Amino acid sequence: MNGILTASGETIEPFGRSLFERASERALSRVGVVDVGSNSIRMVVFDGAARSPAYFYNEKVMAGLGSGLATTGRLNPEGVRRGMAALRRFAVLADSMGIKPLTCVATAAVREAEDGPAFHKAVEKETGLKLWVIDGEEEARLSAQGVLLGWPDAKGLVCDIGGNSMELAEVENGKVGRRISTPLGPFRLQQVKGGASGLRDHIRETIETAAERLGRGHEQIYLVGGSWRAIARLDMERAKYPMTVLHEYRMSPQAVADTVKWIGDRSVADMRAMTGISQSRMELVPLASQVLRQLVQSFKPKSLAVSSYGIREGLLYEQMPAGLRSRDPLIEAARFAERQMARMPGFGKKLYQFLEPLFGNLPAERDRLVRAACLLHDTTWRTHPDYRADACFDNVTRANMAALSHPERVFLGLSLLHRYKNSRANSPMAPLFALLSDKEIREAEVLGKAMRFGAMFSVKDPAEAGTLKLQRKKKLLELKLTRTGRALMGEVAEARFRALAEALEVTPAVTGG
Repeated sequence: MNGILTASGETIEPFGRSLFERASERALSRVGVVDVGSNSIRMVVFDGAARSPAYFYNEKVMAGLGSGLATTGRLNPEGVRRGMAALRRFAVLADSMGIKPLTCVATAAVREAEDGPAFHKAVEKETGLKLWVIDGEEEARLSAQGVLLGWPDAKGLVCDIGGNSMELAEVENGKVGRRISTPLGPFRLQQVKGGASGLRDHIRETIETAAERLGRGHEQIYLVGGSWRAIARLDMERAKYPMTVLHEYRMSPQAVADTVKWIGDRSVADMRAMTGISQSRMELVPLASQVLRQLVQSFKPKSLAVSSYGIREGLLYEQMPAGLRSRDPLIEAARFAERQMARMPGFGKKLYQFLEPLFGNLPAERDRLVRAACLLHDTTWRTHPDYRADACFDNVTRANMAALSHPERVFLGLSLLHRYKNSRANSPMAPLFALLSDKEIREAEVLGKAMRFGAMFSVKDPAEAGTLKLQRKKKLLELKLTRTGRALMGEVAEARFRALAEALEVTPAVTGG
């Protein structure tokens, strides 16, 4: 929250204003960021819940500004042409969306190229955009902050690979620690002499030096950057993984080793055909995979996780007050979705309180999923009833939500599927159920059927209709109705109550009223 440091040593406020003038502010309204990288130039417009921002607009151009930089010392001429065209377009788009200012940050290629200052000047003259050039350590810091936006409890090493550099930063307790920048971007590696062995030695020596500076005790490595995401997508393909969401995708050290070997046995054309990844990105994957292999060998992490968040999200995190940073991104996103999409915004919290006796003292990691499910339980009501169950499952498992592992996505999706449908038989989503244990599947079903029943009491507060009491030792589920509840307890509600009791493997009992 102290501003960002440019390569020239100037501390600046990138958005030209405070995004959170009030400590209670929890939503964004069309905040635009452009990341001018060595390989790609991307414009993102954020909207929605600040702690888990949605992408109102997202466009990328593979300009290749840094291609050949290590040899010529200059920006790639074709990359300059494409980059300027992209930035002119982004300036017009931002103006049409009412975004002032559009925050633009440039990294390795522009800061290192002999003609970087000339490109910088031309961008500002031709587009009217203010371009901030940051150094390697600041790039590492912002990228790590992006990871913290997605993983509030992140602890380990953030590794951000671009076209001409690779940044490393420690994260723990919501803060960024030591950080360094290395010349291990694929564009730069293309110029290393000595053939395959020379390249291998160069990568090993550079990463070993980094490991000596940052330590080797990092259990988790968070991977930021398009080349890492491409490798993760290929790992999914190799392993026949049922989900294609990259954020929070996990790889073991052994999986990395297997995938690197698998990549080495295939052509770029074959891998493109499998994944649809662009030619320019895929051409860099074999080099990036060698870097990843050495990262694992040198740092010896227990696991690697893919982050879709990086510099752009880190700029948002920079501005967040401590109170907002401490909020759960999942709950914030679910609350925002409820306000925007539910028939009765605010009912989700009351539904959670009504159902709470069914779940007792849940671990925090499971309780937050129950809360999120209740907030989201009616956000797909506009979908045709025949497709509502599958739609809500699909929405959640593919949604742009932070702090949500892949099994948690499926758990949440399955519970919402059962909110609208008793049975999951013949569901087209069935392959994803394999990410859950049998016990987790049963628990998701119980939660879904509990919400399905609770929705029958969609008055101001379900507590006005009655209370639930689960007696596990007696294997009894008691519903004590008020007079209002008795009037609401029609045959559909009765059927849903029996279905809930059956899922809990207890006897239903209705009293009161």
